[in-house]
Amino acid sequence: MSSYTIIWTSQAKQDLKDIYEYWKKKSVQGAKNVRSDILKSPKTIYYAKQYQVDDINSKYRRIVVRTYYKVLYKATKNTIYIMGVVGTQQSPDELKSR
Repeated sequence: MSSYTIIWTSQAKQDLKDIYEYWKKKSVQGAKNVRSDILKSPKTIYYAKQYQVDDINSKYRRIVVRTYYKVLYKATKNTIYIMGVVGTQQSPDELKSR
C-alpha cells in the first residue's frame, strides 16, 4: 500500500471528467472501467521515482494506463500531485504546454 497522500489537481479532475464523458458516449460501463483504471493507477506508486520521466514534459513522471492515457504526476516527500491525464495520441505540442 502506498504511503503517499494523493492529490488530484483541478486540471487532472477536469481531464478525468472529459475522458469519462468521451467514453460514456460509447458505453457507460466502458467509461466507468476507464475511469476506475485511471483512478487506481497512482495508488501503485511505492516510491516517488518509480515511473519514468515523461518524454514530452520532463517536469513530470508518467504512469501509462491502458496504453491510451498517461497520468502525469509530481512527487514531494509525502505527497503525489496528479497534474493531469492526457491521451497518448495527442499532439506533442499540446502536451508540452501542460
